[in-house]
Amino acid sequence: MLTGQPEASVSKDTLAFFISATGVDMLHTTTVSSNESFDIPAIVQALRDVRLASLEHRHRRNKPPKLPSRKALQDVLAGLSAALFPNRLGAPGLKEEGVDYFVGYTLDTALRELNTQIQIELRYSADTEHDKTPSAEAALNKARAFAQTLPQIRQLLDTDLNAAFEGDPAARSLDEVLVCYPGISAIINYRLAHELHKLGLPLIARIISELAHSATGIDIHPGATIAEGFFIDHGTGVVIGETAVIGRHVRLYQAVTLGAKRFPTDEHGHLIKGSARHPILEDDVVIYAGATILGRITIGAGSVIGGNVWLTRSVPPNSQITQAKTQEQAVSDTAQ
Repeated sequence: MLTGQPEASVSKDTLAFFISATGVDMLHTTTVSSNESFDIPAIVQALRDVRLASLEHRHRRNKPPKLPSRKALQDVLAGLSAALFPNRLGAPGLKEEGVDYFVGYTLDTALRELNTQIQIELRYSADTEHDKTPSAEAALNKARAFAQTLPQIRQLLDTDLNAAFEGDPAARSLDEVLVCYPGISAIINYRLAHELHKLGLPLIARIISELAHSATGIDIHPGATIAEGFFIDHGTGVVIGETAVIGRHVRLYQAVTLGAKRFPTDEHGHLIKGSARHPILEDDVVIYAGATILGRITIGAGSVIGGNVWLTRSVPPNSQITQAKTQEQAVSDTAQ
């Protein structure tokens, strides 16, 4: 044991169970306490019973498929971000003459791991859909196709950075926007995830977008379509649904929801997946904090939606929608 480190203490039952299950004898590093027992073997057995019952229900008892690793994808994301912005998100102390080498090495590492995760997702999808086992070449082709989109992603992110800098009077520099603004962090994840989603990798794409959701409180579904110059100011609580379409130079503030108004079902009562159910925002739309926009409606170009507005109808270009106007509309609709 290292000096200053407390010795681990486990019960006799737990130690015996661990040794029998793994063949590893931990007696040299542990101290058995007869006064402490959590009945670990019984809990493990009960968890096993529940797990196997769940797998049986999903017809996966014999070979439950593996899933892409959230931790591995976090490392992939960090590598891709560093390759996209090596001078700001790359290695500390990186010198100009070493930038290209760093980008190449970092990309190679990230893309190799991404290829591994793509193989796992393709195998998972094949098992779920009872399809034939995908080839390693299929995964590699997707990884290569994704890699080719990275220059275009960097160009789009530059327009997002400019939109944030020009749209926020508190922004002092593009560098500050890149390293400090949660909206930009979420958009970086989205831009990468969206390309993977288009390549038929929805699970990896969703994990990447949810990593941003966990870190920033901004929930952008990777299936959403978002044009250049997108800016989310402050950001916490923003939700953008799977089929939302967002035009050029759109600005959202915190707690804005672009959601679905209703969820259609089939004749068996099951939700119909993939239907267009989220709003369309045309170019140059601004939506202020707390606004909720629901359904497959269109917000015309140049429109401004005020804070806390609840909107479920389309509005023409250059509209100015406030709470007062929506209340007036509701009264008018009731009178008719």
